[in-house]
Amino acid sequence: MVATCNESAVTATENITMNNFRRNECVILLHGLGRTKRSMRKLGRRLQNAGYHTVNCGYPSTAKSIERIAGEHLAKVVAQCSEAGFEEIHFVTHSLGGIIVRQYLQSHTVPTGSRMVMLAPPNQGSEVVDLLRKVPVYRLVMGPAAQQIGTEPESLPNRLMPANIETGIMTGTRGLVPFSARIFNGPNDGKVSVERAQLAGMRDFLVVPAGHAFIMRNPAVLEQVVHFLRYGKFIRQ
Repeated sequence: MVATCNESAVTATENITMNNFRRNECVILLHGLGRTKRSMRKLGRRLQNAGYHTVNCGYPSTAKSIERIAGEHLAKVVAQCSEAGFEEIHFVTHSLGGIIVRQYLQSHTVPTGSRMVMLAPPNQGSEVVDLLRKVPVYRLVMGPAAQQIGTEPESLPNRLMPANIETGIMTGTRGLVPFSARIFNGPNDGKVSVERAQLAGMRDFLVVPAGHAFIMRNPAVLEQVVHFLRYGKFIRQ
């Protein structure tokens, strides 16, 4: 069974154990803005089948700031994986989830050999956020974290230091946003441009024919995630 964590404080530490898993490695999954852990279930099952202990972490993406989510939710899950004795603690993230991990890693470390795969991350901010965050309804519905991921130099993603973990990034090119040419300067997935998904110090980078919303369910992407966690690089044809 794939372990999960609730949006409230995690207390079920008995769910995070090394029993029945071939690899002494924990993978923490973090969904994107406005999504739930259900969006990462298919990816979690694929990782479980590959022998990883998988923690699919739900968190209140539209209710709290990135700093609070990292400190109040992600930190507890990482601590539980560490206390359970996992030798490596990996992350697989979608969109905002990657920025939350970057925020966490500003003041924390994970065991040597741990890796992260970021799917469609706004590592240099999102052009769509620039367009929408002054709209009152957007601010009300999407919450404080959504206001933090613009493209300006002082936005939170652009102020964070590079992640101190081996990182592979995948992003898509199937943007379906109307008038996208007016929003993006080049290829994009509908929410983030290919250029702004990249991160200084990343180990590998791969562009795939996928859109932002469902990149984490793409069968080819699932295989690439497993391959990077095992070998620290993506599959090249």
